[in-house]
Amino acid sequence: MTSHSNVDPQEIAKFEALASRWWDRNSEFKPLHDINPLRANYIDERSPVAGQRLVDVGCGGGILAEAMAHRGARVTGIDMGEAPLSVARIHQLESGVDIEYCQSTAEQLAQERPAAFDIVCCLGMLEHVPDPAAVIAACAKLARPGASLYFSTINRNPRSFALMIVGAEHILRLLPAGTHEYTKFIKPSELASWCREAGLILEDTTGLTYNPLTKRYRLNPRDVAVNYMVRAVKPA
Repeated sequence: MTSHSNVDPQEIAKFEALASRWWDRNSEFKPLHDINPLRANYIDERSPVAGQRLVDVGCGGGILAEAMAHRGARVTGIDMGEAPLSVARIHQLESGVDIEYCQSTAEQLAQERPAAFDIVCCLGMLEHVPDPAAVIAACAKLARPGASLYFSTINRNPRSFALMIVGAEHILRLLPAGTHEYTKFIKPSELASWCREAGLILEDTTGLTYNPLTKRYRLNPRDVAVNYMVRAVKPA
């Protein structure tokens, strides 16, 4: 599969249409803003980002990329959506951070810059591509030996269907209907297998849970039934 064939045009179109609202904390992207500090802390606590070369794969409008840049990382953000990248470039001017944004797939950048990054992040993107295993393999190529890689996605089971599609998209309206496709959700065992196939060592897994009563998110390593994150390492 070529790098550009591992792109779903319908998935790109979804986020292109919403791009102008990416930095509106009360828009469809509110959940991304709410969970971003948890994600950023999880990464920074395990791999201090200050001074490190970090690539954000599937960066969208730059929410995670800016958080990492504010913490001192030298950030490259890549995405295949032109509109989200335009929003990201404009917003960084307002934020005063210096981020390199490129329209590229992980596979393409891995060919151009192998082993170029100390930290590789790919959060909330794997469930939107036709071949997530190929993205993980490309992320492994982007990482230098000894680098840490972070992936987040959604588990595939009846509970995740009930919460992420029925609940989040249709009842609570936290996300636009059609944001996710259940068949593209990824079990932790599948993600772990793809990491091993890419030569990575899985170091840590944690769940990301939401309480609809308090409207708060938290990390919970004992509950990976819906949203979860993993840290993997490329052997030195």
